[in-house]
Amino acid sequence: MRKSVLMVVGLCIGLNLASCGGGSTKSTKSGLAHRVLASQGVTATFTFGGLVIINGNNDTLPRIAPLVGGNSPGIMAISPSRNIVATVDSSTNTVFAVNTSTESSIGSGVRLPGSTTSIVVPTASQTGFAAVPGATVNGFSFVGAVAALNFATSSFTAIAVNNAQTVVSNSTGTQLLVFSPDSDLVTVLFPGAAIPPVDTTCLTTGVTPPNPVAPGSPCAIVTAPSFSRPVNAIVNGNTAYILSCGTQCGGSAFNGSNPLTCGSNPATVAQACVSVFDLGSLTVTQSIPVDAATMALLNGSTLYVAGTPPTNNDCAGQATAATICGRLDVVSLASATVTGTAVITDGYHDRMDLTANGQVFIGSHDCTNIGNANFPGNGEVRGCLSIYRTADGSVLIPPDNGDVTGLQSFTTRNVEYVAQDGRLLVYDTTKDILLINDFVPEGSIDIVGHVGDVKAIDFF
Repeated sequence: MRKSVLMVVGLCIGLNLASCGGGSTKSTKSGLAHRVLASQGVTATFTFGGLVIINGNNDTLPRIAPLVGGNSPGIMAISPSRNIVATVDSSTNTVFAVNTSTESSIGSGVRLPGSTTSIVVPTASQTGFAAVPGATVNGFSFVGAVAALNFATSSFTAIAVNNAQTVVSNSTGTQLLVFSPDSDLVTVLFPGAAIPPVDTTCLTTGVTPPNPVAPGSPCAIVTAPSFSRPVNAIVNGNTAYILSCGTQCGGSAFNGSNPLTCGSNPATVAQACVSVFDLGSLTVTQSIPVDAATMALLNGSTLYVAGTPPTNNDCAGQATAATICGRLDVVSLASATVTGTAVITDGYHDRMDLTANGQVFIGSHDCTNIGNANFPGNGEVRGCLSIYRTADGSVLIPPDNGDVTGLQSFTTRNVEYVAQDGRLLVYDTTKDILLINDFVPEGSIDIVGHVGDVKAIDFF
């Protein structure tokens, strides 16, 4: 009997678990039909980092080497068609890209001129963009650039943008919105006109091009009364919803001699705001005041906006030792109003995901951690993850500590992968608790090292 069991186990390993609860196979190296990648950072000498392949059907790890991602891969970006995944190795500031169809590397990696926390792969082509705040570009006295990445040639072209922190692309990669900290401006790049050559004269201090931008112009600097420390945007077709986080990000109460406004209401402080921005004319068509705004998620005509306001940030309604909490505003784009508000964990929110059964997972970093998840039963445990239930507007704060760095849901499974505090947790979204079964006995996938992000390759 023991020999027969060993033979079955060996067969499962040989088939990469594809036929042992893993569903149908496909013609890739892993043989998996539904693949998920997790960035795995390691410091030990007996193993290497990279992008770990996970069987998305049953949360298991096949016996296959990780894809190349450097020793300390963290943030990941995936193309809309999911044929390309890029990751940043923070130890070398190198962006590695993989072809998901062949599960192989594209080029040898693009070495950036500095660190980045924001990359995008806007189309199926082997190109991407990274915001590099510390980059230097010849001919410019300031630092900062958007690196246009060519994965096939392992090279980049730098487009000078003062202290570029975050880059967001339209669906075709022809327009980039670039956000810089401590700024009330939004830089719009047209990379097709800008490279080559790198012509960024409109980025010279004090020079603002006409609006709309003349054909062939490589860039524009956009200002609007509703911009108070804009930090991010959600793009939908020809519209961008620009998020201004106001005083949370150091915005002042005045812009020159005029009070900052969001919509028609003057703000006594720099009001957080959602600016409805037309990408064709580069103008703000509408402004919606919100409690706080560093991250958002669009679902039809509803925009979920998260942040931590510097005032009115109590934790009313929650039994917690935390003294500061964040806010999630539910915005109706049809009426341009906030229709609901929920109290969530604090911190800087930069991760959001919506499950198939209507749970909004919201992650932040640098939040208030309470208790110790390693010692359950010792009172309250709280970290940077909040779960908002759209059905009734309630919020659950799971008993786990640490920053949330990655979220991934699925359409055919009621689970959510959460990269938190270096672990890859699996949540059962029907109960909003950790999934516990034979494959994930402790509610997490056993990946050696530090998990920084997670992306599903296949649609499922």
